Amino acid sequence: MDDKGGFPHYMIKEIFEQPRGLRETIAPRVSLEDSAVRLDDVRISAEELRGLRRINIVASGTSRHAGMAGQFMIQELANLPGDVDYASEFEYRNPLIGPGELTIVITQSGETADTTAAQREAQAKGSRTVAISNVLDSTIAREADGVLYTHAGPEISIASTKAFTAQMAVLFLFALYLGQVRGKLTREQRRQYIRELLDLPEKVEAVLKSAPDCEHLADRYYKVPDFLFLGRAIHYPIAMDGALKLKEVSYIHAEGYPTGETKHGPNALIDENLPVVIIATCDRNNPGSVLRYEKSVANIKGFKQQSARVIAIATEGDREMAGLADHTVFVPRAPELLSPILEIVPLQLFAYYMTVRKGLDVDRPRNLVKSVTLE
Repeated sequence: MDDKGGFPHYMIKEIFEQPRGLRETIAPRVSLEDSAVRLDDVRISAEELRGLRRINIVASGTSRHAGMAGQFMIQELANLPGDVDYASEFEYRNPLIGPGELTIVITQSGETADTTAAQREAQAKGSRTVAISNVLDSTIAREADGVLYTHAGPEISIASTKAFTAQMAVLFLFALYLGQVRGKLTREQRRQYIRELLDLPEKVEAVLKSAPDCEHLADRYYKVPDFLFLGRAIHYPIAMDGALKLKEVSYIHAEGYPTGETKHGPNALIDENLPVVIIATCDRNNPGSVLRYEKSVANIKGFKQQSARVIAIATEGDREMAGLADHTVFVPRAPELLSPILEIVPLQLFAYYMTVRKGLDVDRPRNLVKSVTLE
């Protein structure tokens, strides 16, 4: 039975379902009236959360990119150090974790073999675990001390889109919850973040209106064999996921890299034949974000001197970026820690339209499965 809802493929349907997935993931867990986040399924006492000394995040693929963004969120809002690991590598490095730590395991299906193994390894060493999954009563959820479900709805296309944005939303909720329990945020700070969370679905709807622009970019670039995706700080994992989306569905080689690392090697590759996709948004209320943006502007000017074609993801109203990049896709203004949820949407659209333009199977890329149940 065709349940694509009038869309030609599941992937584009699921991209457009992201506002609803975010609403259903966020709204039941926050209260503007109380300026509070409620996560009843975490099932770890406030006393124990206050005593945490470290967070470990373990995942694979797109879920790991969500975890990388979550690391920034947790460190900023809860003042807790954190590490992010590939689930497939976790058990091979003798992870030095134990009591007083929390391990967050993330998997859309809840059945990913290497992530499940990593969770068991963490528990064997005495760490508490919290699972993030999109599937109720999945293995990873049953075995964890606590669970945070993403309510993105069933994701059929192999390339993860709506589950990814829901994972980042849940990680932000958990970071906010930790900051709340640990007394790191004032009531007004929590209230402002909750307002911004509740505004996210409408902002994603605004980004989805850029679909024709992303399709136009695909028409121009679908024959290009290689891409470089760049981002700084919390935006680097979004560059990573933008590159992953493109390579897994269109079979075009793409690499995600920290913008500041280009001078340490990749700069040698940048010329008129290698398009550069750079995340160059800016939260003007955040001094660190402004500094990051200014450095990215300087990088883009250098790329242009090397004859590079630059596609920028920028904040709406940014005239400087519009005049600097060859192509600019704008996203609404948002706080630094939440803008990744907006930035990934045009990159998902770009990957989708590139694949359609090449005449490939969008929903079932070769050699890939939705749930990796064998290591």
